[in-house]
Amino acid sequence: MKPTRRTFVHVAASAAAVSAFPSFGFAADYPSRPVRIVVGFSPGGAPDIVARLLGQWLTERLGQPFIIENRGGAGGNIGTETVVKAAPDGYTLLLIAPNDAINATLYDKLNFNFIRDIQPVAGIVRTPFVLEIHPSVPAQTVPELIAYAKANPGKLSMASPGVGSGPHMAGELFKLMSGIDVVHVPYRGAGAALADMLGGQVQIVFTSVPSSIEFVRSGRLRALAITTATRASQLPDVPPLGDFLPGYETSLWTGIGAPKNTPAEVVAKLNAEINAALADPKFNARLADFGGVPLPGAPADFAKLIADETKKWATVVKNSGMKPD
Repeated sequence: MKPTRRTFVHVAASAAAVSAFPSFGFAADYPSRPVRIVVGFSPGGAPDIVARLLGQWLTERLGQPFIIENRGGAGGNIGTETVVKAAPDGYTLLLIAPNDAINATLYDKLNFNFIRDIQPVAGIVRTPFVLEIHPSVPAQTVPELIAYAKANPGKLSMASPGVGSGPHMAGELFKLMSGIDVVHVPYRGAGAALADMLGGQVQIVFTSVPSSIEFVRSGRLRALAITTATRASQLPDVPPLGDFLPGYETSLWTGIGAPKNTPAEVVAKLNAEINAALADPKFNARLADFGGVPLPGAPADFAKLIADETKKWATVVKNSGMKPD
């Protein structure tokens, strides 16, 4: 029997449907093997803790292990480059943090362009820093600290876990917006910075809520402000720094990214699962343990955050003249 035009159209449509099926089938079957989440820092820090919480959630929800792989070094760039070079199949993901936005300007030569080479998948959490001073500094408020620093230029020291770290950038933004002159003292990690703060060798620090809250409660450090626009539940009496310097806002935010050209269906599936975690009361309670506030949204929302942060930190890096260690 000679095929009719109707038969030809039907066969062509069927073929088109079959050819489109693998893309949806890939997303439906994903993941079919273990997935690694690369963290550009050593174990134990806030980004690592967030990655492990999320990895456990995704493992339980999707039925395959989500394995945390710590690839520290070069301010997180080693971990990021690992993911940039990975196959865009959804089986290598990146724990994105502020370093990725900062390093775009801080480092003169990188083997990648973060915004071009990494596909944002979903935000996870935003955690504030706290502006703290040693009790030897005669200031009870942010305006008093600024006035004292201006009256004593170069006499106060500000500790940080290292050049280009989140706390360092929070401090540099504070210096830029307030016009004060304080000396930056970088340390090899937050623990060492806090130890010298407690000893009075340095007088100012921006640090996380969990790492210092007991020192604040005992009076060994004085908390003057929180760096986010809203107060932290653990320190309800500590005002936002933006109350005194309008427009000031910074935090330790984290999210998940994937290599560019990762299938859109896989990105959408991961985004949905991460947002499900952020809507779960038990998961939220774990984030709240270290002062975290969920950061839900679509991939485009997270992409905008990254772009905005990259632009903000470019200004701070250029104004400060800082160079990586």
